[in-house]
This record gives sequence, structure tokens and C-alpha cells, in this order.
Amino acid sequence: MNKITPQPGIMDIALYQGGQSQLAGHAEPLKLSSNENPFGPSPKAVEAAAAQMAAMNRYPSTDHAELRAAIASAHGVQAENVICGVGSDEVIHFLCQAYAGPGAEVIHTEHGFAMYRISTLAAGATPVEVAERDRYVDVDAILAAVTDATSLVFIANPANPTATLLPMAEITRLADGLPKNVLLVLDGAYVEFAEGYDGGKKLVETRDNVVMTRTFSKLYGLGGLRVGWGYAPLPVIEVLNRIRGPFNLSNAALSGAEAALADKDWVADCLCTNADERARLTGGLRQLGFGCDDSAANFVLARFTDEAEALTVDAYLKEQGIIVRHPKSYNLPHCLRITVGRPEDNTRVLSALTNFKQQAQDVSV
Repeated sequence: MNKITPQPGIMDIALYQGGQSQLAGHAEPLKLSSNENPFGPSPKAVEAAAAQMAAMNRYPSTDHAELRAAIASAHGVQAENVICGVGSDEVIHFLCQAYAGPGAEVIHTEHGFAMYRISTLAAGATPVEVAERDRYVDVDAILAAVTDATSLVFIANPANPTATLLPMAEITRLADGLPKNVLLVLDGAYVEFAEGYDGGKKLVETRDNVVMTRTFSKLYGLGGLRVGWGYAPLPVIEVLNRIRGPFNLSNAALSGAEAALADKDWVADCLCTNADERARLTGGLRQLGFGCDDSAANFVLARFTDEAEALTVDAYLKEQGIIVRHPKSYNLPHCLRITVGRPEDNTRVLSALTNFKQQAQDVSV
């Protein structure tokens, strides 16, 4: 019997699971599961987005010229080489739709962002997962996995959910080692938190096969507006714009993002607090005996003895009204990812973990 069926790969996609935001018995839980800016967006961004609501009968611009110009000015890039999307997720999807398909392979790493696999399968291509080395992207493993069918390589730097940062020399070695017909995509959702790292901007400007993606969801606190962008050689941008929906970003999103970029004082304050609190949270975890790599993002990855301990800690934190992320789906079942919150949030987390540790020691005596 004939039936309607999706194209190959679609039914292999596991639905993306966002960070938990609600807890039974807790009216206002402390949500540290989605790497959101705990201070929210710039008030100027809120004002700019709200000002567009009365004119929601009007279509937004199709070329995002004003936002692209603002991005170019803020980040020292060429506006014509910028494409804007519904979060950087959409730019990732565009890349797979345009450059992958049946018979093509797309490389990502074992702890890589879930959208790489999802977008690859949606395009009918084959995802190829390669091992990392102690939670760091392994350049040699990626290069060894390249075949004649490879079309794209995705890596996040800083990485999610590990928060580790691959040195620029290694990123350059990866770019140099890939065939010229393979696109290297540097996912820079957390670049702003990594001091001294440009997200691969110079590589994009000096090579024909490197793309950088960025987002307004993390530092700028606009996750709910869904705005991201990509920076790529002009031939790649021209391809991606052929499949981009002409009105993919709303007027509110465009104006909010532009205002967020302009509020440099807000950005500087958020970055300063994140750096201080990230160091405090990392140090506190280590003092309690939990493993924690140096983080280059706005979250930390705490490591426990095994999955059972991680789940026990997760449950205890939930009892205290604190939501973190258990990244089992990222092949890290023995870990918990914890967003760096406000100073009082991090004090609450460390206090809860201290109490957990003390209770565990009391039981073992």
C-alpha cells in the first residue's frame, strides 16, 4: 500500500531537548540549564524591540542591511559577507541544506552541538562522529575521518557542553589540513566569553572554505528573539541567501539585536561579571572535589565519579529548586552543565553542593 513517507534521514532525528525550565513544587526555580544571560537583555534592546510592536502589520526588510552594517561595525567584518538567521541554528541548517545531501558526509565531534547531526540528517546526508580527547576537539581525529564524501566539518569553539577552547594554532592546523572542497564551520555561540579569540574571523577572510557562525542568544540575552549570523566568503553567502526565507527575521528581532550591539556598557558589565563568577564557580567545584575544566564560556561542566552520582547530585539540586543540565545525550552521562548565574545564584549552587557533599560524608561515616 502506498503511503506518505519523509525523505531518508528525517526519522533518524531525535527531537532536540531544550534545558528544563520548570520544577514541580517550585514556583520560581533557579534555571541554570540553558546558558542564558542571567541579567537578561540590555534594557535598550527591550525598548527597541517593543517599539516595533505597533507596526507588526509591516513586513521586515529582506536584506537585513541595517543589522548587517551594525554587525560589521561592532565586529570588524564586511557587511556583504554576513548572513542573518533565526539564531545561528538556522545558518547551520542553511549550510547543510546547501552543501550536504544524499551521499555526502558531515563531520562533528562526539560532544558536539546536537544541531549538527539534526541538520545533517534533515538534508539527507550522513553524520560522522569523531572522538574528542579529554573533552577537547581532536584535530587529528577529524582529519583522519575525512573522505572523498566529506562536505562539511562542524566544531564549536568554545565548545558546548564542555566549555573547552581549542587554541587558534590548532584551528588553523585543521583549516590547513582540510581539502579545499570541504567547508569548515566554526560555531562561535560563546566566542565573546573567550578573551583574545576572534572566532575564526581571520580564517574566514583568508580562505575560501571557512565559515563562522555567531549568535545573539547568549551574551546579548536575546534567546527569545532568535537572532544569529554567519560570516563567510562571498560565494558561500550568495548560495545561502538563495535558500534563506526573505522575511526570516521580524522587525522586533532586527531592532532588538541592533540595539543590543550598541549597548557596549551592558555587554562589558555582563562579560566582567561572568569572568569573575565563572572563576569562583570553577574554584568552588574543585575545592569540593568535583572535576571541572577551565571554561571559556558562560557555563562550567562539572564531572562526577559516574552517571549515578551525577544523577544523584542533579536530583538533590532540583530538590533545592535549582535546574542544571545533565548532558547524557552529548555522551557525558557523568557530568552536569551549570550556567554561570548572578553572584547570588552561584553562591546558592555552591552552598547546595557543599551541603550535598557533607551529607554524603555523614552517610559514609
